[in-house]
Amino acid sequence: MKYRSLGSSEATISEIGFGAWGIGGKQWRGGQDDQSLKALRRSFELGVNLVDTALAYGDGHSEQLVGQAVKSSFHKVHIATKIPPMNRIWPAKADTSIAEVFPYDYIIRSTEESLRNLGMEQIYLQQFHVWTDAWTKTEEWRRAIEDLRQSGKVRYFGISISEHEPDSALEAIKTGLVNAVQVIYNIFDQSAATNLFPLCQQMKVGVLARVPLDEGGLTGSITEQTVFEPGEFREAYFRGDRKRQVVEHVAALQRDLAGQPGTMAEIALRFCLSHKAVSTVIPGMRRVETVESSCRVPNAGPLDAETLAILKKHAWKRNFYQADLRQTA
Repeated sequence: MKYRSLGSSEATISEIGFGAWGIGGKQWRGGQDDQSLKALRRSFELGVNLVDTALAYGDGHSEQLVGQAVKSSFHKVHIATKIPPMNRIWPAKADTSIAEVFPYDYIIRSTEESLRNLGMEQIYLQQFHVWTDAWTKTEEWRRAIEDLRQSGKVRYFGISISEHEPDSALEAIKTGLVNAVQVIYNIFDQSAATNLFPLCQQMKVGVLARVPLDEGGLTGSITEQTVFEPGEFREAYFRGDRKRQVVEHVAALQRDLAGQPGTMAEIALRFCLSHKAVSTVIPGMRRVETVESSCRVPNAGPLDAETLAILKKHAWKRNFYQADLRQTA
């Protein structure tokens, strides 16, 4: 495993982090708690020292599993979690009052609930699970994070940026109150590199690159015949003709990458790690096999300039997320 700085914090975190949405079990099917715990523990053995979870993942179940795994580990692990919007609406709307989403008392209560789920006294990185810069100048969120920091319940604060809207937290970053951001960044959605990443580098703000494999689309394993478990998040994400679209785009990628060593998933993770602004990449990992394959990626190093130039041409502007998919994620 290789490590990078998390912005201006004292932490050096693993280039591969453990994305723990899937182990919550509510919107992802087929997982078992014993498998999840084995995957978490194996990741720690392989040098992973950052886990990203959220209070909304399985209504706290993901946090509980993470806390259980960390408690039984001999390795130091940094936990990042998130405060869900009080109105349970993803993504945030600029015309919605922050009083409906992140009032002071709710921020405090949610953080304390996460601490109970995790069985910990401090959250290393607490994140707002949605954001719009329309809220940046309001006072309650600022007062809440200051109080939580002073009480020792939270070490650092961050923002999980809305899907495909990397510019929606630029003003919050400029306040200097945000230590890290979490944002979609992958071969298909490269938009974070335009404005967000340069600002993060300037302000020394850490970056957690999420959805590096496009919810499985960039693994190359999804076909037009793929069937997801009823009720699973991806059943809706890849609905209609979206699987066909993904298959066509991945086929074009594979043609252009002919001869490049590594699987499609490994290349996709290396793409994310090739940008210096990225602190860690957090693929979803529910099984030991996924952990082991993902943790091999840092040893391959960043992609060369020629390959990155090829991948730049495969940016794909589209949004498969819809409000009805993100009510509890």
